[in-house]
Amino acid sequence: MSGAEEAGGGGPAAGPAGAVPAGVGAGPGAVAGPAAAALGEAAGPGLPDEAGLAGARQLQEAAGDPDAPPKKRLRAAEAAEAAAAAAAAGSGKLEERLYSVLCCTVCLDLPKASVYQCTNGHLMCAGCFIHLLADARLKEEQATCPNCRCEISKSLCCRNLAVEKAVSELPSECGFCLRQFPRSILERHQKEECQDRVTQCKYKRIGCPWHGPYHELTVHEAACAHPTKTGNELMEILDEMDQSHRKEMQLYNSIFSLLSFEKIGYTEVQFRPYRTDDFITRLYYETPRFTVLNQTWVLKARVNDSERNPNLSCKRTLSFQLLLKSKVTAPLECSFLLLKGPYDDVRISPVIYHFVFTNESNETDYVPLPIIDSVECNKLLAAKNINLRLFLFQIQK
Repeated sequence: MSGAEEAGGGGPAAGPAGAVPAGVGAGPGAVAGPAAAALGEAAGPGLPDEAGLAGARQLQEAAGDPDAPPKKRLRAAEAAEAAAAAAAAGSGKLEERLYSVLCCTVCLDLPKASVYQCTNGHLMCAGCFIHLLADARLKEEQATCPNCRCEISKSLCCRNLAVEKAVSELPSECGFCLRQFPRSILERHQKEECQDRVTQCKYKRIGCPWHGPYHELTVHEAACAHPTKTGNELMEILDEMDQSHRKEMQLYNSIFSLLSFEKIGYTEVQFRPYRTDDFITRLYYETPRFTVLNQTWVLKARVNDSERNPNLSCKRTLSFQLLLKSKVTAPLECSFLLLKGPYDDVRISPVIYHFVFTNESNETDYVPLPIIDSVECNKLLAAKNINLRLFLFQIQK
């Protein structure tokens, strides 16, 4: 029996791979598997390094060599399959490890936008970071990192751009077609390219309720019955659409009519946080006195209508009231609204409120600050002060 057959048959003379003498004709394929495995283990568990992949390729070549003994070809084929499976598994494990390293320490999910870090480097997504600051403001505590308990604030924490870029390149699954894409292009794929994304019929403006995957859109529109509706049927649909837009147009018309008033005033207001004197203190906001329309005013605001423990609620709202501090000789009828300040990014829908101020009735009821959602409310609560712009319109008799 030749030296090659002894190596392939695994006889006693073959010994371990590392002990094969240089003169024995074992061939490079016989030692490639153990050497590649050793290199792969040295590179770290689960990491598909170049040496391991090269060893897998050598094993595949040995498995396909017609001159090799049958047992050697069988062992080489099995080792090649195992190396390929290990390389594929290593790639998945790498992504999982990166996921656990780069995820937010609060929600344990990969950040979708900005990533902040505390002074010790622990990562937080923008939503959780703002929520921590807002909760600390409600509980009258110093916000701390959930991992190391160091102090956090907008001045102490900074963004981690390297992590933001790394997360944007990690694969994520499309919610429609279930394919994997880098996070940086996933949004564009879901909005513009995915053939399974949910879309609407182009005749939805005349009442077609169809929703379905994009690849079925052409077939549906060719068979859609709405283009063939009669004029009377279309008029009923258009009347319903007009009713939905009437409130919006009413708001715009009200604003334009207010702009034609003789006495108009506006000012930047800054809400500062305070605490009540109750046994269980509650957070409220108040502005310094300011002058508009030759009168002195103050604004107050409260969270969740002075709910006992607003920090335990996921839903956050702000309401405010306007107080007249100066004396008037006649009833003062005003319209007023609050909008975001010139340097803030909070989203507020304009709502016009009306009130008649007198010396006996000099403060309005608490009215909702029309913030879009609880996320925007947390942005305001997380800030050191709340900066808004107040418009006052005096109604002349």
